[in-house]
Amino acid sequence: MRSRGKTAAKKAFFSTVLPSKSAVHYKAGEIIFSQGDSCSDVHYIEEGLVKLPLVSKRGKGAILAILGHGDFFGEGCISDATIHVTSAIALVPCTIILLKRRAMLRLIEEEQSISSHFINYLLARNSRMEQDLIDHLVNSSEKRLARTLLLLARYDKESENPSILERISQDTLAEMVGTTRSRVNFFMNGFRKHGLIHYNGGLQVHDSLQSILHD
Repeated sequence: MRSRGKTAAKKAFFSTVLPSKSAVHYKAGEIIFSQGDSCSDVHYIEEGLVKLPLVSKRGKGAILAILGHGDFFGEGCISDATIHVTSAIALVPCTIILLKRRAMLRLIEEEQSISSHFINYLLARNSRMEQDLIDHLVNSSEKRLARTLLLLARYDKESENPSILERISQDTLAEMVGTTRSRVNFFMNGFRKHGLIHYNGGLQVHDSLQSILHD
């Protein structure tokens, strides 16, 4: 996992060098693009939280990733991808910077610092997504929920308008974790009973919740 200092530095770097004039605002629940849509823009999350769901040919759904401030998505267009393999949906109000394929390629080719930061970012994000996959394959739904809450809490702390945790319903948590709402409610009550989370005008997640991951 990246250190908070390095993460903040990278996000500050991209927020400075990327053109803000192409920013688009999305409401919570709004579809940014759908699976199978034409892929032509790289998306950068200036503010907010985005989920990347996908549906198999057999109709089975899953969430590939949850991304927040400082993350990119839709970058497949700068390689050979012509369509999006996932959908992208705003979980909370989002501000997204759109960069056309040619513009992003030009930045990468002409600006060595941008190229270096972007490659390092992709490597770190792919590592995080691998950990997410391992989490879903080998861990219990209780541990997956704990890890999801810790991730959301980190994005909440980094947000300019901390309200992410307040906007995420138990139904959404169930979808993110891959379980039922009743199981999420059961685990949340257990976390609160042991002082790992608490409600005080909104959900607050304590670092002690990490203890669940090591049980």
